[in-house]
Amino acid sequence: MMSIVYVEIESILNNALEPVYLELINESQQHSVPPNSETHFKLTLVSDYFDGLSPVKRHQKVYSLLAEQMRGGVHALALHLYTPSQWAQRSSPAPESPNCMGGG
Repeated sequence: MMSIVYVEIESILNNALEPVYLELINESQQHSVPPNSETHFKLTLVSDYFDGLSPVKRHQKVYSLLAEQMRGGVHALALHLYTPSQWAQRSSPAPESPNCMGGG
């Protein structure tokens, strides 16, 4: 079952960026947080919107779209943002997330 935060994030990004590929993974369980938390997400998103934008501008756009969620409890958002041509050239999906180094 998808959570409210997950559905909100996915809906906002689908509506604003019309991605050709979107994968949102809740990685909270890999961190020192209570069970069923929604604090750490990994986002892989491929969109024509990113054509001509630097990686910094792409990140800024996503963070601006998700500002409310970031203020509301999402602590970390790993962003892997590509144009369709960049995505087609990749030999593997988005990089794996590193292990949590945070305290417990």
